[in-house]
Amino acid sequence: MPYLCLLLSGAALLVNGLALLGRIPLRDSAVFSLLIGATQLALGITYVSTADVSAPGTLLGAAGMFLFGLTYVYVGLDALLGLGSKGLGWYSGLVAVFAVLLSAAWLPADPFLAVLWLCWAVLWSLFFVRMALGCEPLGPFIGWSLVLTSQVTATLPAFLGLAGYWPYDRSVAAGAAVVVVLLLVAAGRLGWRSLRGGNATAAVPEAVRTAVR
Repeated sequence: MPYLCLLLSGAALLVNGLALLGRIPLRDSAVFSLLIGATQLALGITYVSTADVSAPGTLLGAAGMFLFGLTYVYVGLDALLGLGSKGLGWYSGLVAVFAVLLSAAWLPADPFLAVLWLCWAVLWSLFFVRMALGCEPLGPFIGWSLVLTSQVTATLPAFLGLAGYWPYDRSVAAGAAVVVVLLLVAAGRLGWRSLRGGNATAAVPEAVRTAVR
């Protein structure tokens, strides 16, 4: 179940990143987020109902599934209903803190997953800064961050888990951390280029206005 949720998250992160960059209509990504979030919540409930909750890591895995599921549902409703994103921003900030705690909890047994949670904590933190604190120029950087990290931190790990090749080696975790940092740096450069060109910053507000209507 957790690997299936991770696979779905890879698609949701990619689509939401493209929407932030103005490549996909925001309403389309909102509906997709709502579907993915609802599916993840259903999988999470099934997982908790059938798994041995006393086994190490079971509840931690379930917590991650619910955090992602609620995030996508909130993202979808926020865009479709024109809620203004402030509440979503503060929720993202709370989840970012919890993601850091999950990273620390997973570090002894699964350093690779700990690295992934740190990356997701960064993404949630960026949403907090943009939505709760009103830093709109972060839009292009966040969009590129979602697009570039979605496949490395969600889709590819999900495939490895489903195929039975989840990496527990610390050297793999260290390599993943380096790759994530490089991708975030690349996202920053691309976001800055978009800001200088003026295309992405114009597209994002227009997408928001269209969704609110």
